[in-house]
Amino acid sequence: MTTDQPPAPILIVPYVWIGDFVRCHSVVRLLHAQDPARPIDIVSSSLCAPLVDYMPGLRKAIVCDLPRRSMPVPLYRALAGRLKDEHYAQAIMLPRTWKSALAPYLAGIPLRTGFLGEFRYRLLSDIRYGERALPRNIDRMAALALPPNKPLPSQWPAPELRVPEDQIAAWRSARQLPDDGRPIVALAPGATQKTRTWPTEHHARLARELAKDGIVVWIVGGPNETPLAAEIAAGGGGAVRDLTGNDLRNAVLALAAADAAVTNDSGLMHVAAAIGTPTIAIFGPTSPWHWAPLNPVAAILEPPGDEAAKERARTQGNDAVAHRNTADVAVEMVLEATRRVLAGKS
Repeated sequence: MTTDQPPAPILIVPYVWIGDFVRCHSVVRLLHAQDPARPIDIVSSSLCAPLVDYMPGLRKAIVCDLPRRSMPVPLYRALAGRLKDEHYAQAIMLPRTWKSALAPYLAGIPLRTGFLGEFRYRLLSDIRYGERALPRNIDRMAALALPPNKPLPSQWPAPELRVPEDQIAAWRSARQLPDDGRPIVALAPGATQKTRTWPTEHHARLARELAKDGIVVWIVGGPNETPLAAEIAAGGGGAVRDLTGNDLRNAVLALAAADAAVTNDSGLMHVAAAIGTPTIAIFGPTSPWHWAPLNPVAAILEPPGDEAAKERARTQGNDAVAHRNTADVAVEMVLEATRRVLAGKS
């Protein structure tokens, strides 16, 4: 008697940034639609690993913290040994770097898919071309989940983070954050680049105005944002709570519990949008067409004026808007958008 064997699993090697890690859930959804029975795993840093628990369609994370600016061969060999034990049929390398393809190659994964990049002829067995013709990073990532030369769809499936209500309730209880009926706005003041951040004094003023409306303000982010949170809390009044810390899961749960989120162009912008929390996203020297979430957002706020630069950004990317300053997005503009969201008006 024969038994049906489950299909061999597939591995995704993603970008390491939080926002791009969230975006790669579109890749997961595409693969799952093509073969719902095939297990899908993903390589993850310790930082991003908590996100995997909330991404439907992923089986597990292969957690490995590899340095970004060096390539210690023993670490890559150790990762390759772990990958070999999983018997993957295919690995999809989303970055076009040599390093991203090394462990899958050493593990002997037979189908290794990726764009050529850095002359990876030997490391890839399924080489794709035409990356530079694709305008956005999400187009490049998601195209690798499709068969070669298949036309791209007009719209990619949006990322999704499902956060159970019981986890949110338990987290609030442990943090002594009672649900007293007051609206909650989460502020995410951090970003990978300082030029993308809305000024701390703007956040503090926004927090003060929201507190006058009887709104509770939570500040979320990693340890790098803790000093910013202290400044915002000092200027924002007693209704501000600093929830920054080392564990990304803390930010995920806070954003899931909040009624709205105000973010820079950052990883937590993508987290909030993928959860479905109404998100007010502040953009300055980056192009929303390229970098805004695929998920619906409540508002995308940009510095006023220079409409020509916004149009050029569709073809030139961030270069067309690199001169813009997030400080030129007025507090009044963000406050009005937040109030509209809390009133149920998108």
